[in-house]
Amino acid sequence: MDADTRLSHLRAQAGRVLRTPLPRLIAADPARAHDLALRVGPVYANFARQYYDREALQALFDAAEAVDARGRLRALFDGERINHTEDRSVLHTALRGSHSDAPVARDAHAQALEARGRMRALVDTLAATDVTDVVSVGIGGSDLGPRLAVDALAAAGHDRVRVHFLSNVDGHAAQRVLARLDPSRSAALLISKTFGTQETLLNGAILRDWLGGTERLFAVSANVERAATAFDIPPERILPMWDWVGGRYSLWSAVGLPIALAIGMDGFEQMLAGAADMDAHVLHTPIERNLAAWHALTAVWNRNALGLTTHAVLAYDERLKLLSNYLQQLVMESLGKSVRADGSPVAVDTVPVWWGGAGTDTQHSFFQALHQGTSIVPADFIGVVRSDAPFADNHRALHANLLAQTEAFANGQASDDPHRAYAGGRPSTTILLDALTPHSFGALLSMYEHSVYLQSVVWGINAFDQFGVELGKQVANRLLPALAGEAEADDPVTRALIQQLR
Repeated sequence: MDADTRLSHLRAQAGRVLRTPLPRLIAADPARAHDLALRVGPVYANFARQYYDREALQALFDAAEAVDARGRLRALFDGERINHTEDRSVLHTALRGSHSDAPVARDAHAQALEARGRMRALVDTLAATDVTDVVSVGIGGSDLGPRLAVDALAAAGHDRVRVHFLSNVDGHAAQRVLARLDPSRSAALLISKTFGTQETLLNGAILRDWLGGTERLFAVSANVERAATAFDIPPERILPMWDWVGGRYSLWSAVGLPIALAIGMDGFEQMLAGAADMDAHVLHTPIERNLAAWHALTAVWNRNALGLTTHAVLAYDERLKLLSNYLQQLVMESLGKSVRADGSPVAVDTVPVWWGGAGTDTQHSFFQALHQGTSIVPADFIGVVRSDAPFADNHRALHANLLAQTEAFANGQASDDPHRAYAGGRPSTTILLDALTPHSFGALLSMYEHSVYLQSVVWGINAFDQFGVELGKQVANRLLPALAGEAEADDPVTRALIQQLR
């Protein structure tokens, strides 16, 4: 069955399902709340409020079978060159576990273990100094993952080393970070795969000058020579990256050094173990009980069968407030493609716009549009069962709001006053972590990674290149001489804007 036929079949299923309101669909299947839920270790996910029934769900499983989803997972773990546009393996799974006997995967795992040993030594070395603050300089995948993890997990470890993040090339960002730090008790970590990223080089130079030299400057890069040359950092203070790990999948590597500094190396290892446990589940579990597959197929259903154009991530835990930012890059950079592996146009819509924020704050900003707006926005609601905070009443209220919103999204509420009527029929998935620990956090992110990959398999696109990121950077570099008054821009609108900037 080709992609067009599969899409037609899913749309036919959607036409049938949509004839029944979502609350009636749920009420007609008493076992649905139990059967449309999965648990993997500390992660529980309930899909009962998604707008499909068992027949439609089976059609999604059949679609996964038609594209050999499990075989493509095996290809990922075995290090086949599934990043065909760049002729690379994709082996972020090897950073956190050994799941394959393929020589390339075994070699990648061995390199990861060696780098991890160097990470531990560096963490211990810094712990023996008077350094209290470390500024992590990177952007995109070199920043979002570590930033999220430190924000979510810092309470799980020690706070002797405080980690700060600097990504934006805007000089105000550097000014704000450095204003509250003492250079005599600080160090800096420059993270760049190529060591050619403009933002990181400029901010790195600011840190080098602020620190008064390179003695407390460290780096993570695949280009050791360039890092050493550009910033005079000795090789023993440069940790490795590899071309078989994409930036948005790199927090499991030495790019995660800020995480290890913030929560301790043991905490970082627990995060890797959680991800590895989810890896094992995804690799070995049939699609019908595979958490990442359910999540991926639900996303395909909402995008292609129901035609929904955005997706919200709503974390009901303040520590996960950056999760939507992280997932925005993971999903949209991976799946924002319009051509298939052979270069032909994709026959279906691919990635929706991902966005979100933390409850309950977001209930007082954009939830009005989610409940009563004309566009239906499916959502992932993410909660944590056990709280680390000593305020039981607050945690109970947080849970009440989480449950209330998912119920209200699905069921709505009728009213004689149209201004107070809620249509309902808004699909959502509820994901619960037993507790927010490095292990459960690692498992959650791993699940999302595999969901993204499986969506790309269904759509026949490459999830591991990001050429769309490059064009703007190339044009920006061409415009620097024009902004300096040394040349003229080719584009007439740009010339007019440069006049205003001058």
